[in-house]
Amino acid sequence: MTIKTKGLILREQTLGESDRLVWVLTQDEGLVRAFARRAKSLKDSKNAGTSLLCYSRLTLSRGREHTYINDAFPEEAFFGLREDLLRLALAQYFCGLASEIVPEGVEAGEILRLILNALHFLATGAREPAFLKPIVEMRMLSLSGYMPDLICCKNCGKYEDDRMLFKYGRGELYCQDCYVNNGDPFVSLSRGALTALRHIVYSDFEKVFAFSVSPQAQEELTRAAEAYSVHILQRRLKTLDFYTSLL
Repeated sequence: MTIKTKGLILREQTLGESDRLVWVLTQDEGLVRAFARRAKSLKDSKNAGTSLLCYSRLTLSRGREHTYINDAFPEEAFFGLREDLLRLALAQYFCGLASEIVPEGVEAGEILRLILNALHFLATGAREPAFLKPIVEMRMLSLSGYMPDLICCKNCGKYEDDRMLFKYGRGELYCQDCYVNNGDPFVSLSRGALTALRHIVYSDFEKVFAFSVSPQAQEELTRAAEAYSVHILQRRLKTLDFYTSLL
């Protein structure tokens, strides 16, 4: 079966002298693991289109056991990422996160759109890495079925307080009056940080990048999103550790 689609190369692995195994986040087929024969050869037309962080038009051939890339034509290579190691590291973390949580064969157009927008902002310098990181983490997890409950205090229903406590291990929110220290880890959120977190999770896609926070609220937002992501994955990705080592 032949499939024509568009996709972002999330991971690549060299096989033998000239072949590639790639993980592609596609517009229609979700996460696809595919083989690209002779893609490492500079003379092959698939060389550029199957490179890491390249968004390409793809022709896939699906067999009983494996999927192969017959053609790959790059549409966007995000060259600006190569000019800044921090931005490149964050882009690789976004791709690593997607390859971990997006299942194969499930429609993932919104997640692909989210990452492509974030890569554009990173490559052009239009948004700071620290601003983009919690947006991509929390929105991607929410789209993948891990949306936390941030509407109000889980116990009393209070909408906001000077400080609200996000129990990221449970994905639940508590006010200071209702919080009981039973050993569950949490992140304390100011009004600004909680408003930003709710915006990321619940807003329409067209508005998800359209907000601003104070430096203090940004730090709280970053801690909450990273803690929640690590909890969902049950481990820290190497790409996350590399990114944070550059800060």
